[in-house]
Amino acid sequence: MVDVYIQGGLRTPIGLFQKQYASMRPEYLGAGILNALKKRYPECHIDDIICGNAVGTGGNIGRLTGLLSDYSETVPATTIDMQCASASAAIGFAFAKIKAGLSENIIAGGIESSSLQPLRTYADKDDRTGSYYVAQFSPDSTDSLAMIRGAERVAQKYQVTQKELYQWTLKSHAKAQKALETGALSPVILEMPGKKDEGIRPKISEKLLSRIPPILGPDSLTSAANSCLTHDGAAFLLLSHQVGEFKICDMAQVAGDPRFSPELVYKATLKLLKKVNLSMSDIDAIEWNEAFSVIDCLFQRYFPEAVNRYNLFGGALAYGHPYGCSGAINLLHVMQALRVQKGRYGLCAIAGAGGVGISFLIERVGV
Repeated sequence: MVDVYIQGGLRTPIGLFQKQYASMRPEYLGAGILNALKKRYPECHIDDIICGNAVGTGGNIGRLTGLLSDYSETVPATTIDMQCASASAAIGFAFAKIKAGLSENIIAGGIESSSLQPLRTYADKDDRTGSYYVAQFSPDSTDSLAMIRGAERVAQKYQVTQKELYQWTLKSHAKAQKALETGALSPVILEMPGKKDEGIRPKISEKLLSRIPPILGPDSLTSAANSCLTHDGAAFLLLSHQVGEFKICDMAQVAGDPRFSPELVYKATLKLLKKVNLSMSDIDAIEWNEAFSVIDCLFQRYFPEAVNRYNLFGGALAYGHPYGCSGAINLLHVMQALRVQKGRYGLCAIAGAGGVGISFLIERVGV
């Protein structure tokens, strides 16, 4: 089997819903990243482009992204929909193809535009009726608030307090603001004139968060104060058989009860650590996609000794969660965390709608 390396990668600044990318189609955001990677690695022959996307218009939007880029029309492209885990799945497919010797160099990641998410309508003969923005994630429910309810169930199961949830939101924004001020993430962000990570709120406070009403009624915990917002962005990495700065050691994929989907980030992490015969004490930087603060609370419950190595630059609560590309963003951030910390092993994991999870272990080469 072939070893698989990450040569590098980039993401766009992440835009808020209906803000800086309000009218920009996601394939154009993605093409901008592809063009930047082509300039950075001009001699690298690309065998494939694998693109995650969750709420786009369909029609193999990854291929459309490739055709809009400076890469040749002879480079194939595939689109993967695994909802929140779409980009991670795309990277996983690229990892597997290179490891099996089927390809040598693949660009993988994802694109998303919540701003341009289409309204869909069920066909006349479908037993489901009406129009929808949110897809069905479980056979027994078409509830558009399924993910919110999942976060609420997990919060109740682990007896999480509202104060805990608020504290993680505040931490995420504070870390993200510090990363912005120090330029810690600049090496993995494509410079786009007039664009920035729009979600970071340096002056956010617990008092302000407490004014935001819960979504599921007065006795619930989950609110916009402890949930990520909807965002737009693109992120891709170049995976290769050639030795690079980072090696992908392994990955794990899990599935479980869709009613408790946030838990799958933990289960994906546990499966991976067991697979590679490591413990969390061996990991120098960890990224979990914090779609909800309750995911951070899970991390603290299970790995309290590793909190100081967790989401070092803040997470989706601050930056946002452009569903189809978040997995690639997480991987870029953990790579940069390893550079800054001069660490060896990095782990990132993400849970997805429908009760799925994916995790990756990477190693900084030469450490």
